[in-house]
Order: sequence, then structure tokens, then C-alpha cells
Amino acid sequence: QVQLVESGGGVVQAGESLKLSCAASRNIFGHNAVGWYRQPPGKQRELVARITSAGTTNYANSVQGRFTISRDNAKNTMYLQMNSLKPEDTAVYYCNYLAWWGQGTLVTVSS
Repeated sequence: QVQLVESGGGVVQAGESLKLSCAASRNIFGHNAVGWYRQPPGKQRELVARITSAGTTNYANSVQGRFTISRDNAKNTMYLQMNSLKPEDTAVYYCNYLAWWGQGTLVTVSS
């Protein structure tokens, strides 16, 4: 079992930045990849970024070069730094580890 708790969402204007955090109840970075997903209003959930146990990162084309996923093993926490935000980044953002999901944090980007 693992609990994931996201934080850091909010309302920003286009071009601004936000940093999301996902705190895990135990160390989850040792053997499996973890990731950030998002679900825009009225759309399906989609992968935003993931990081493997070896530290390899992958990004959706739509956020490549603007978002950065990272983790702090000592704090059992992973992050999503989001720069140059666009209105189309508006969504509920979720962190994921295997079958476990956080409750989500809402990011709203106004134009």
C-alpha cells in the first residue's frame, strides 16, 4: 500500500510557472517508474511525464522543454516543475505509482 498526496496547484496566468509536489507514504522510487498525468476538462487522462528508477525521464510532446519531472528519494517526494504555462495546460494533475493514484491537484491557466 502507498498513499500519494499532491500539492502545489493553483490559478496562474499564461507564461507563469508552478511546481507540483507528490509526497509518498513510503519510498517508491527504487524499482518502478513514477509519473505525472493530467486530465483536462471533458477529456481523458493523459501522461505528462515519467521518471524511471534509473532516472530516465520521458515527456509528452506538448510539455517537452517546458516541464521537468524530478524526485527527492530522501523525502519520498517527486515534483513537476511547470514553466511557460499555457491555457491548454489547465487540468487536474495526478501522480501515479503502479496502481496507486493521488487525489489530484487542479491547475488553471488563464489567458
